[in-house]
Parts: sequence; structure tokens; C-alpha cells
Amino acid sequence: MEKYIREPFNGLSHLFGAILGVFALIAMIVKGTALDASGLTITALVIFGVSMILLYASSATYHMVIAKDHVIHRLRRLDHSMIYLLIAGTYAPFCLVALKGTTGFMLFSIISIMAISGILFKMIWFNCPRWVSTALYIGMGWIIVFLASPLAAVLGTQGIFFLILGGIFYTIGGVIYGVKPNIPFIKKLGFHEIFHIFILFGTISHFICVFVYVI
Repeated sequence: MEKYIREPFNGLSHLFGAILGVFALIAMIVKGTALDASGLTITALVIFGVSMILLYASSATYHMVIAKDHVIHRLRRLDHSMIYLLIAGTYAPFCLVALKGTTGFMLFSIISIMAISGILFKMIWFNCPRWVSTALYIGMGWIIVFLASPLAAVLGTQGIFFLILGGIFYTIGGVIYGVKPNIPFIKKLGFHEIFHIFILFGTISHFICVFVYVI
């Protein structure tokens, strides 16, 4: 039987994520515009939405396309690099809209520099151990806890819940991807497939937080 998609579940699940990203971007812009949000707010929302689309589109392309090895290798590099972009993009609305001011700008600048450094790191040492990349992803994501108090004042208890929930989903997915635990049901379903599901849940949680509690 001829194969049309290289990794059907992984490819289609993140194609679904890319489509959701498009709708999420439109929804955020529409709500922001309706509330007469500032140009900075709209910019932050666009950064977040576009980073979602690019991450999931690149991941879907990598997992779906059937091509020569050198093409697949380049798509894989792009896929992994986009993770840093999504992390930085997710910080945008929290730093530039929720936190605002010098603190927000400084944190977003630091995260952006870390994301660029992470992408360059992936370009130079792509085949680094899984745990190294996973630790970098998770570490960048949880830096925001140092500003939990001022964020809680803006987002409230429910907003913080969705922010932390998203972080937990990403962390669980990252750990499963990084260590490939020898757990029967994970091995049966596929650690990469489970990783993709948790990443989707993490993004959805953060979108809810931004759409409902940040804008």
C-alpha cells in the first residue's frame, strides 16, 4: 500500500494545531480590536499567534512530507528550532501586555535573546542529547514563575491556573520526549505521539489564558 504521509498521527495532529493557530490569531486580533487595544497589545498577540502557526506548520510539514533524507533532516532542524520561537512568542502577551513596563520589556528581551541563542545552538549542535534540549525548553518556559506575583495581580487566580496548566502540559510532554520512559502504555501509544498531544494541550491552555485573561 502506497504511503502518502510519513508519520500520520504526528503530522495530522500538528496540522490540526496549525489550523487552530490560524483561528486563534484571528480571534485574538478581533477581540483586541473590538476592545480598542493598543498597537503594542495587537503586536504582542500577533507575535503569539504567528509563533503558534509557524511551530505547528513546520512540525506538520516535517512529520507529513515524504522526501529524501537531506530534505527531512533540514525540516527536522526547522521543526526543533521553532520550539524556541513558540516559547518566545508565548511570552509576548504576558510580558508586553500583562506585565507591561520595564519589567515586561526586560523579560521579553531576555527570552528573545535566549530563543535566538537556542536556535543557533540547534544549528551548531543539532544531535545533542535529548535531555539537553528538553532542559533548555523547560527552563525557558518556567522563568516566568519569578514574576508570578505581579502576573497574578493582573490575571487573577483562574488566569494563573491556565498559565501554570499550560506549563505543566509542556513539561510533561517534554519529559516524555526527553527520557522516553519505559512505561507500557506510553510505549504502546508511542512516546512521540503522546508528546505531540501534550504540546497541543499546553498551547491551548496558554491561548485560553491570553484570550480570556490577558486581552
